[in-house]
This record gives sequence, C-alpha cells and structure tokens, in this order.
Amino acid sequence: MAPKRTRDEDSDATKSKKPRTGFRVGPENLPDGAWKRKVTKIKKNLIQKAKIKKEYAKVKAQIEAEKEKHPVVNDPMLLLDAQEEEKHHHPEHTSEDNNTNDQPAPPSPQLHPSRQAMLDNPPTPASAPTAALDGSNPNLDDPTHPDRQPRRQQRKKLRPDYYSKELSAAQKAKEAAEKRQAEIERREKERQARIADRERFRKQMAKAKAPGFKDGKRKVGRESKLLLDRVQRIVGEGK
Repeated sequence: MAPKRTRDEDSDATKSKKPRTGFRVGPENLPDGAWKRKVTKIKKNLIQKAKIKKEYAKVKAQIEAEKEKHPVVNDPMLLLDAQEEEKHHHPEHTSEDNNTNDQPAPPSPQLHPSRQAMLDNPPTPASAPTAALDGSNPNLDDPTHPDRQPRRQQRKKLRPDYYSKELSAAQKAKEAAEKRQAEIERREKERQARIADRERFRKQMAKAKAPGFKDGKRKVGRESKLLLDRVQRIVGEGK
C-alpha cells in the first residue's frame, strides 16, 4: 500500500510563520528627538519590570520549595527536641558558641574630653546665653570646635533654584494671558451693549416715525428727542 501523502497546508503554515521580533511601544518611524527617547525609555522600563517580576517569581518558587522541604514548626516542644538533636549530632558547634560567649566584649570607643564634660554637665537654657556673653565658654579654646570656625564656613550655601527663571517666565505669561482674556471680555461686553443700544434706538425711531392714529403724521417731537440723545452720546464718546 502506498504511503499517505502529507498535506500541503502543513508546509505552507510552517513557511508562513514569522520570527518573533519582540513588542512595540510606539510607532517605529519616529524621528530622532524627545518622543523617540521617551518611547525608548518606556520600553526599557517595561523590560526591567518584566525581568524583576520573573526573578521575583523564581525566588518565590524557591522559598515555597524550601518551605515544603522544611515545614515551619510552631510547637515549642518540637522545637526543643530539634535543638537537642542538633546538639547531639553537631557538638562542635555548641563548643564554638560557648567559646564565643566566653570572649570579652570589645572596649567601647573613648569620647573626647570636652564632649564628655558637656555630657556630664549639660548647660541650662538660662546659663547658656550668659556664658556666651561673658566669654566663659570652654569650647572657644578648642580650635576644632564649630564655634571657632569662620562664619563663612558656618553659613549654609543656598542651593540655586534651577527652575526660578522658568517659573517666573511662566507666571508672567500667565498674567499676560489673564490680562488679554480680561480685555477680550471687556470689549465683548461693550460690543454687546452697543448692539443692544442700537437695537433699542432703531425700535424707538421706528415707533416715532410711524404715523399717528388720529392724523397720520409722524411724531416729530419724539424723533427729535431721540436724535438729540444720540448726538449727545456720540459727542460724549468722542471726548
């Protein structure tokens, strides 16, 4: 019997598989600049976080495996039995521990005589300023004491504010923008007021020019009053 022919789809599927090129954070055609550096930084941070998570998972798995091998015992009697067995199996460790316990402790470091005197006789708040005024401060005789150092060395150097110029420029730009916005709003209010005045004047003039019901004539007195008010307003605005 002839062997069964393999499918062509399998070979096509294996050929069509593309190699994995990793993940992308942003577009690949970004020019060199701030955006490309930002995308590269984000990608590096993601890779670092993934590595940390992977290492954490490994360490966690190791700790869990050690816990399974050596389970934690909460019973004090069982702990004492385990310690006794440890002593029987490893007596050299107990002898080393005893030798370390028998050794004397290292001597504590000696303090400076002036510092020891200050600790023994701490100055009271009332006597401290008087001692400074009288010149009876014993620390002034010590050339290494901070009080003997020149004032230029005692002053803390003010750290320069690197963003003060940018902050001041931003504040000035903000104030200028607020002034422009206030001016725009003021002009818009004046424009709306003028439009309302013109509309009111137009209606009043149309009403004054309309013929009367009795004689059919225009109301000249009302029309002249409106025109006089308009002239006075124009002259006042011109001044």
